[in-house]
Amino acid sequence: MCGIAGILSPGPPPTDLRPALRSMQASLRHRGPDGEGEWAAPGGGALFAHTRLAVFDPSPAGHQPMSIEGGRFVITYSGAIYNFAEIRRALERAGVQFTTSTDTEVILRLYERDGPVGISRLRGMFAFALWDAEARTCVLARDRFGIKPLYYSLDHGRLIFASEVRALLASALVPVDLDPAGVYGLFRTGSVPEPLTIARNIRCVPAAHSVHWCDGRMSARRYWQLQFPADGAGAAAADVRHALADSVEHHFAGDASVGLLLSGGVDSTAILALAHAGGRTGVETFSLTLPGEPDDEGPLARRTAGHFGAIHHECVMDAASARAAFLAYKAAVDQPTTDGLNAFVMARFAREHGIKVLLSGVGADELFGGYPSFRGVPRLAAWHQRFHWTGALASQAGRLAAAAARGSRSRRVADMLSRAPSLENAYQAYRGIFTHAESVTLAAHYAGVPAEPFALPPTDEPDDVVPADAVSRLELTRYARNQLLRDADVMAMAWGVEVRTPFLDAPLVDRLSRVPAPVRLAPGKALLRAAVPEWPAWVDPRTKRGFHLPFERWIDGEWREVLASGDRGCPVATGTWYRQWCVSALESWMAVNRAAHA
Repeated sequence: MCGIAGILSPGPPPTDLRPALRSMQASLRHRGPDGEGEWAAPGGGALFAHTRLAVFDPSPAGHQPMSIEGGRFVITYSGAIYNFAEIRRALERAGVQFTTSTDTEVILRLYERDGPVGISRLRGMFAFALWDAEARTCVLARDRFGIKPLYYSLDHGRLIFASEVRALLASALVPVDLDPAGVYGLFRTGSVPEPLTIARNIRCVPAAHSVHWCDGRMSARRYWQLQFPADGAGAAAADVRHALADSVEHHFAGDASVGLLLSGGVDSTAILALAHAGGRTGVETFSLTLPGEPDDEGPLARRTAGHFGAIHHECVMDAASARAAFLAYKAAVDQPTTDGLNAFVMARFAREHGIKVLLSGVGADELFGGYPSFRGVPRLAAWHQRFHWTGALASQAGRLAAAAARGSRSRRVADMLSRAPSLENAYQAYRGIFTHAESVTLAAHYAGVPAEPFALPPTDEPDDVVPADAVSRLELTRYARNQLLRDADVMAMAWGVEVRTPFLDAPLVDRLSRVPAPVRLAPGKALLRAAVPEWPAWVDPRTKRGFHLPFERWIDGEWREVLASGDRGCPVATGTWYRQWCVSALESWMAVNRAAHA
């Protein structure tokens, strides 16, 4: 798990670009505190940089950028390939020889033999750039679920890429200008939806895609797509358990200490139970406890850790300590978001205890129906469909209602009524932050009016026959990908900690995606509970739990002035704490980055 950066030029650059590369590398040093390296292609054309967090083979043999004999293929890579040992054995049987014990070399050797088609064989989380000196081409690739980030900017054929947006800005080759479309997406959803970013001229390599650069031209290819077949076959709990246990075991791979983020909920408890059943003893667990708060899950997590013989650590937090952490958190933000403080705090706490790798339960709610959205969104969409029979009257009524509505959710629902019925529109009304009209006003205020109308990025995902499957896809590809996974990566890597997500494991998701929605998404996570019956009785699968901080109470009390900037000069009434947070997050990002690059 590392930081990567690079610059590709279609011809001789007019100036030496190594200072720009080193500025990018310096801005990524927090992601890789264990070492760093640079590489330049003979004859020019490519510069790579790397900062290393040593998890697999911490010896100098794992140094990056890495090349293989002859120097044709060179890679700078961030991630963890959980099936690298299996791929290595298969390649060795075919006569391929290895010189290191790293997963990095496995990617290189696999690509040397199979080319881009080999990317689909990688099981894990990854973002890498791989240079082919013979063809003078480069491929940027990102894992199936978008766990690891990778951003790029293309200007007159020159490609600049990095693990974080701010690294691209640090190069001084990309201006610190807000992207109106990205700002609009932030206000609509609470995070910037990929492939957009908050910065103009910077884009995100889409999840499950590879981007190919050759002589200044780029093309993108999808190598995998999530499918929920209408005629999917059921799965016995034993089959699901086998896939879960296999994923958990693989996610403990590496040469660094692996800990577990343990809440009082079912997802992290399932991971701990499976690790315990697999023979792992003394797993280090980390929980957040909020003494005196009604939502404090610390006692539940402590009891669960003791039940499975874990070595438990508690991060005690109150409004005052959270406020102090919030100031440091704002400086660590890569793109504005309405989440991530909990990940920032817990990663720092784990690092203080010598942990480099943390397992997280992200993905379970999306795959096993843990969110209220699995019931609320289809109901909202069905209601919208019935209401829309009036045609143009429905749209007009929606516009009038949006203007008159008081609450933020009421305004979003009214805004939905002005649009054609769809599950995605219902999801946006259910999950969103600001309405379309409010987001247009805010984006124009902060970033100017774009050449094209404001809209969320289009999707080429397949239409799902079953509404619950569609909600599962939306939760995975919108909320989890654009917010939960991105924030976990940025905030944990701010402390040099890698977050792994066993529920977002390729074989496990492929197996679960074939299970019919009524079984997979049964209330109370019934399928997950049947697969992991070791859950202690005090863990209630009907209660959604996690690492949640009581922001609403704090903002009305001790945090009253923390987000005050979200109300000053804002052209739209904020009202709720999360709308205040969203506006304040953008203003903070602007202040931090414009000051850094003034």
